[in-house]
Amino acid sequence: MAGHSREAGRTVTSKVLAILGAFDAAYPRLTLTDLARRSGLPLSTVHRLAAELEGGRVLSRGPDGRLRIGLRLWELGRLAAGDLQEVAHPWLLELFAGTGENVHLAVRDGVEALYLDKVHGRRAVRIVSRTGGRLPMHPTGVGKALLAYEPEWFVHAYLARELERPTPHTITEPGRLARELAAVRAQGYALTFEEMTLGSCSAAAPVLVEGRAVAAVGIVLSSRRARELHRLVEPLRAAADGIARAYAATARPG
Repeated sequence: MAGHSREAGRTVTSKVLAILGAFDAAYPRLTLTDLARRSGLPLSTVHRLAAELEGGRVLSRGPDGRLRIGLRLWELGRLAAGDLQEVAHPWLLELFAGTGENVHLAVRDGVEALYLDKVHGRRAVRIVSRTGGRLPMHPTGVGKALLAYEPEWFVHAYLARELERPTPHTITEPGRLARELAAVRAQGYALTFEEMTLGSCSAAAPVLVEGRAVAAVGIVLSSRRARELHRLVEPLRAAADGIARAYAATARPG
């Protein structure tokens, strides 16, 4: 994700962004040397900027000396989710209480599904999504629910990319995927079967506000219980519709 060029004339802002961009789900904790390598910045620059970021609580240092994203950035990140996450959370809790399955909320960010919230229990199937994490759109239920309501030009550009194939069941053929997205629009929900992770399947519904998918709500369960997905569609769509109404109300003046 992080660049590796060491071009001269970079602004301080671009250097800070390069440092922050060096962290991701696979690399949540980094040494200064790791930061320099992944950001493409000289070690001396990383040392100076990291110290300033640590002083501002944007980065924090663990007992082992490695750095990670700090609480200040987490606080700011919570603001980025805005009203949507706050409005949606009670609906996610209600959906989880009624089903006992993993429930999450995602939005589109670029060509990825960005997970804003997640409610899960100890007995539910383990899933790879995490709050603040990103996954490809085409193998995930929430991603398909979002992608299906994007403008035609965006969908065409997305399908023209080289698509990731996390499992042998992932649909990557553009024609087949386009037909599936059309079906999602027609029926109002998306289904996946072991496309992102072997052993799990999912259903998702878009949160539609004035015809635009501002988010998607998904539910994940074990592939052994795939036949139960269809009975979960109704409560799933009810939650998505509830979130849409509540979110639209927050945008109204007065």
